[in-house]
Amino acid sequence: MKNCSTITIPLITLALLLGCSDPDSESGAGPASESGPETSVPTPSADASVPAARAEFRIPPENFDADIDQGQLGFAVHCRVCHGQDALGTDQGPPLIHRIYEPSHHSDLAFYRAIALGVHQHHWEFGDMPPVPGVSGEDAAHIIAWIRHQQRLAGIE
Repeated sequence: MKNCSTITIPLITLALLLGCSDPDSESGAGPASESGPETSVPTPSADASVPAARAEFRIPPENFDADIDQGQLGFAVHCRVCHGQDALGTDQGPPLIHRIYEPSHHSDLAFYRAIALGVHQHHWEFGDMPPVPGVSGEDAAHIIAWIRHQQRLAGIE
């Protein structure tokens, strides 16, 4: 009999990596691909009031130089209404300056994925987050850099 760890370790690793992933089970879409900068795109929702996942969204290359000042501006335009002026949350969306969103629990990829594909409610009772139209991968990188900076200032690392 072969050693069970040959299969068990990769399965446990996969389960840990997908722990906070919220694939869209209704559309049959899986988690975002990690083989490259593109995100997988689920079938658009039949509900026309919910923005569809964004096929054009691309994560910038690793050497992209994100700017926290641009990120603060982008956050104010695209995220503030739900997540609050200083990312401390509102009655419409959760605080991003919170230990739940620390890098070891929600990686930058989770933020890119939420912006491009939306995310199902799983930590809070605010409802599902739809994809964010008008935010490019580079815009998202700036916003994420600003959020991470704010988290570090709050002692979240």
